[in-house]
Amino acid sequence: MFNSFDYFWLNIGSLVLGLIAWIIPIVSIMQRNKKATNHSIMILLSMGACAIALWFQLSYSNYLVEINDLTALMDTIGTLNWVAAILLIVTIGLNIVSLATNRKIEQAN
Repeated sequence: MFNSFDYFWLNIGSLVLGLIAWIIPIVSIMQRNKKATNHSIMILLSMGACAIALWFQLSYSNYLVEINDLTALMDTIGTLNWVAAILLIVTIGLNIVSLATNRKIEQAN
């Protein structure tokens, strides 16, 4: 169905979505004084981008298993584990900070 070049885009998509997952709460924190922004939707979008980025990486690892490229899988799985943990922890942390700062602003008004 796909060739190896098509699966390469899973890595690019994962990187882009991971960056989006971090940028969304940062923008939400920077726009904390604006009432028009729905911060819970921003958090949902951020966590969704993080989840899809992680799913892309799982799909790429599954592809490596399907083509029986176990050497590539063994070379990358350790780094993938750490990068996925960092993506998840930073995304959750940024969203908690965004939620906390925006709640303080909403309660003050």
